Amino acid sequence: MWHSELLCHHLALSILPLSRARSAQAKDERNIMSDEATYVPPRVWSWSAGNGGKFAHINRPTAGARQEQDLPRGAHPLQLYSLATPNGVKVTVMLEELLAEGYHGAEYDAWLIDIQTGDQFGSGFVAINPNSKIPALLDVSGADPIRVFESGAILLYLAEKFDRFLPSLQQPALRAECLSWLFWQMSSAPYLGGGFGHFYAYAPQKWQYPIDRYAMEVKRQLDVLDQRLADRRFLCDDNYTIADIAIFPWYGALVLGELYGAAEFLDVASYRHVMRWAQEIVARPAVQRGRRVNRSWGPEELRVPERHSAADIS
Repeated sequence: MWHSELLCHHLALSILPLSRARSAQAKDERNIMSDEATYVPPRVWSWSAGNGGKFAHINRPTAGARQEQDLPRGAHPLQLYSLATPNGVKVTVMLEELLAEGYHGAEYDAWLIDIQTGDQFGSGFVAINPNSKIPALLDVSGADPIRVFESGAILLYLAEKFDRFLPSLQQPALRAECLSWLFWQMSSAPYLGGGFGHFYAYAPQKWQYPIDRYAMEVKRQLDVLDQRLADRRFLCDDNYTIADIAIFPWYGALVLGELYGAAEFLDVASYRHVMRWAQEIVARPAVQRGRRVNRSWGPEELRVPERHSAADIS
């Protein structure tokens, strides 16, 4: 037996230097990473053109128009200037849902805004949205045009204009619940898109700290939704509302594996109630149509860069 103990002792001694070497190597790697990642902010930040990332060529720390560029105007009551990003899809889905229910006043022209080439900084677009973000809506159905910008504001404006997909004032508790979830999306999605999506998919290189930080938050958000949807069909019980329309293009697309190539990384399949909800919504014909509008990439048969009538979405 003492032979076994002696052998174990010698093995431990032989493994110890290797263990120490590996520990030292790991420490060195951490130090290297730390040195490379160390950033000492200056007293006053200044912008550097080409400031890394996929959108470096259009990002600047200033607002306002960069070029004179008028916007086109179609024949319909609603003029939408957008792109089929998650925020843009919210509005086209809403409009297609309204049209599917016979609200003819929701007829719209959808014009493509190419954010990669800087259309959002044209003077015409900035006149509608001084924040230079899609989507932007111009309602020309009345005597004076009404501009509406920010996707959540557009959804709320359309819901109130057509009295649809938002509980009425006679249902104050349900209406408050719907609006709470609508604004939950507004406050939560920046962590998914500008946080996780940027550092996981668009940053010049992958850094563990921000990816871990935002992955943790996105998974927490998915858990919030999963618990909410565990015992109800939609976010506001059995009512399909602007809360679902707002949240689906971000979190529904995420669990369906359509955002950032991160489905496995985030283990989205484990959020089975969100998955069930997303699969039901994506099967809606109006959602399928709305997701194609202002889409200029992907399979040709799914692209509808501009929409001016139902015939444009074959």
